[in-house]
Amino acid sequence: MITRRTALAGGLAAPFLMTGRAGAQAPSRKETLLLVQEYGPNSLDMQGIGASQPVNGVALNCYDRLLRFKPVPIPGGGGHQVSMTELEGELAESWQVASDGMSCTFKLRDATFHSGRSVTARDVKWSLDRAVSIGGFATTQMNAGSLEKPEQFVALDDKTFRVDFVRKDKLTMPNLAVTIPFVFDSELAQKNGGGDPWAKEWLKNNVAGSGAFKVESWKPGVETIYVRNDAWTSGKLPSLRRVIARDIASPSTRRALIERGDADISYGLPPKDFKDLIEGGKVKVVGVPIPNGVWSLYLNTKVGPFTDVRLRQAVAWAMPYDKILQASLFGRGLSMAGGPATPRVAWPQPFPYVPDLARAKELVAAAEPGGFSTTLLFDAGNATVAEPMSVLIKEALAPLGITVEITKVPGSNFRGEIAKKTNPMVLNRFAGWLDYPDYYLFWTLHGNNSIFNIASYQNPALDTLVDTARFTQDRAVYDRSVVEFVSLVEREVPMVPIAQPTHDVAMQKSIDGYQFQPCREPDFRYLTKG
Repeated sequence: MITRRTALAGGLAAPFLMTGRAGAQAPSRKETLLLVQEYGPNSLDMQGIGASQPVNGVALNCYDRLLRFKPVPIPGGGGHQVSMTELEGELAESWQVASDGMSCTFKLRDATFHSGRSVTARDVKWSLDRAVSIGGFATTQMNAGSLEKPEQFVALDDKTFRVDFVRKDKLTMPNLAVTIPFVFDSELAQKNGGGDPWAKEWLKNNVAGSGAFKVESWKPGVETIYVRNDAWTSGKLPSLRRVIARDIASPSTRRALIERGDADISYGLPPKDFKDLIEGGKVKVVGVPIPNGVWSLYLNTKVGPFTDVRLRQAVAWAMPYDKILQASLFGRGLSMAGGPATPRVAWPQPFPYVPDLARAKELVAAAEPGGFSTTLLFDAGNATVAEPMSVLIKEALAPLGITVEITKVPGSNFRGEIAKKTNPMVLNRFAGWLDYPDYYLFWTLHGNNSIFNIASYQNPALDTLVDTARFTQDRAVYDRSVVEFVSLVEREVPMVPIAQPTHDVAMQKSIDGYQFQPCREPDFRYLTKG
């Protein structure tokens, strides 16, 4: 058990003390935040191949984008979330969509990079060129909003930048506000790139941004220390001058630090801990149902036993939905079981499956008499939720004659493992950054075969329906396409939605200014500490 003495000895309770600086220069306790988290970034470049989930936090706080989403109050109180249909300028001081709807011109505000260089339209072009060219997650994310090739990005002069659209796409402008299309100091990156036109290795270990914070120190697996960029002009200067994001694998230790007041804020605690903290009332817990987010079991449709749709349907009928919701998420979410026969125009939404063991057994007997053995993979970084889920799934499938071996992969390696697309069953929580059904399916089941199409599902009929929904300007066509593609996925079940989780954050009652972002990483720019 951690005690206050050991916390003090480890520097956890006094992060505002800085060695090597005069006391008058050091940030005060009120200006310093201590975040405790399970694991931190494995890179400083979110556009890079293999970047882990926490790298989004580096991009969010240390880089600027042209646009950002407008904050709106969380209905239950406790801070703000963002409206994904309302945009405001970040590096863009103003913007104008052309009368034909096929381009948008941005005027840049006066802003400087951490290096002291002025941000120019040439930097914006280099950065967006990089995002659409570097491959992997970044390029697929850009493509999701029809941002596909460098020729679309035009630097008209130092302060004027234009994006030409390849088609009318409702996701193009919102896609400029997500984490990926951030703006680099292109001169600094290229100078240090060692001949690599995109400076991948250098940017993996260095920040070249204009954002509200700089990385003062990064020790992978230990901590990341951020300091405020006092020259930031893309928003109100943050109240916090220093943030220590410390990696502590033990959830019980993180909870103890929060309860004792030795840490200010924590993400990623187990749902049971959040439930207990809410009931205890000592600290503040803010929860937001994750938009476009679902815990799902993905069933490989290309290799292994689940190429047979009957076995996929059997798993859906055997899934202990409500038991998982209570035993793994402790009620911090919404069940995806027992939905209507005809889907709604929404995502996530419950599928029509409910636990029906007799029906599941019939399907297995018809497809694979005698049963079979398989494996189930999950991200060890989500073990507090995913491990009990996996155990419950294993227990539920055993009566069908399906023997499941559970395997967990370290969070830093998980994306590399799912990219192989060879695992028969994978449990994963995916949340799309833009809250549209077609956007979610573009990432998880579309024939573009992104890293998150874990089921390796390929169906031209689905692709046509998803693409129609993405690009139509007709609301009736959109609604019909969504209903049809959700119905198709319910029949084919390449993934079994289990629950829409709540994103919870625990913080001291003195912390205000919390803002939930679609990338689900801490946004330090608005936090205040009383």
